[in-house]
Amino acid sequence: MADLNAVVERYLDIWNEPDAERRAKAISEQFTDDAVYVDPLASVAGHDGMGAVVQGAQEQFAGLRFELLGEVDAHHNIARFRWGLVAQAGAEPIAIGFDVAVTTEDGRIQGVYGFLDKVPG
Repeated sequence: MADLNAVVERYLDIWNEPDAERRAKAISEQFTDDAVYVDPLASVAGHDGMGAVVQGAQEQFAGLRFELLGEVDAHHNIARFRWGLVAQAGAEPIAIGFDVAVTTEDGRIQGVYGFLDKVPG
């Protein structure tokens, strides 16, 4: 069984990776080929889809970072966690979300299902 805390850390690292090539490499290593990402603003599949969503978020929220809020709650191959979009570590988040990640036995992500709890005005 994969360490789901580490899976979530690597997942958030992808959202924060500014280099497109390193980000694409991390996505290909950490997501299955047919992985899905679904939230209120996007529904995509595959590495290219995930890459496009992350790229769009980075363009829209340039200079901001995603950070874990609280603990990862996990069982079997499922993790749920809250994240915040912040200007600097520990700052008040301008956006807050709640994601559920489903993984394979080796820890690759098969799907992420996201919810937005707080969005910028």
